[in-house]
Amino acid sequence: MDQVTELESAILQRANRLAAEFKQRAERSRDNILREASDRLRLREEREVLLAKALAERAYRRQVQANELKLRAQMDQVRWNLAKEVQDRMLGRAREFTRDAERYLPLLGRLLASAAREFPEGLELVAELNAEDRARLSPRWVEFVQENVPGRTIALGAEPVPSSGGVVLRTPDNRIRVDNTFEGRMQRLDIRIYQTIVERLFPGQADVQSLTIG
Repeated sequence: MDQVTELESAILQRANRLAAEFKQRAERSRDNILREASDRLRLREEREVLLAKALAERAYRRQVQANELKLRAQMDQVRWNLAKEVQDRMLGRAREFTRDAERYLPLLGRLLASAAREFPEGLELVAELNAEDRARLSPRWVEFVQENVPGRTIALGAEPVPSSGGVVLRTPDNRIRVDNTFEGRMQRLDIRIYQTIVERLFPGQADVQSLTIG
C-alpha cells in the first residue's frame, strides 16, 4: 500500500507540475497574443492617424490652391478692368488731341504716309477720314497729300468713317485696306498696349496671359 500511495502521490505531483507548466505557457501565450493585438491595434491607429493627417493636408492644400486660383482670377479681372479703363481713357485723350490742329495734322500726315507705304507704287488709293477731319481737310486735300505722300494719287473718300482720328487707306475696289485710325492701331497693338499698361499699374506683375480673362 505504501508503494501504491507513493505512486499516486508521484503521479499527482507530476500532474500538478504539468498543469502549472501548461498554465504558465497559456498565460505567456495570452500575454503574447494581447501584446501582439495591442501592437497591431496601435499600428493600425497610427496608420489611420497618418492617413487622416495626409487626407487633411491634401484637403488643406487643395483649399489653399483653390483660394489662390480664385484670388488670382480676381486680381486678373481687376487688372483687365483697369487696363481696359485706361485704354478707353486713351481714346478720350486722342479725341482731345485731334482738336489741336497744329499737333494733330502732322501726325495724321504721318499716318497717311505710313499706310501708303503698304501699297505698291502707282496704285490709286482712297483715304477715309472721320467727319471732322474730312470737313477740315476737304478744301485742301490735294495739297495735304502732296505734303505728306508726294507722288502718290490718293482720293478723299466720299463718306466719313466712325473713328476718333487717323485714316483708313484702301484700294478703290476695297480689296486691300490699312486701318490707321486710332482704334485700328490700338486693336493691332492691343497685347503690347495691355502689357505696357499692366507693367505701369502693377510693376513686376505683368502677365499677357491675363488677356484671356474678361
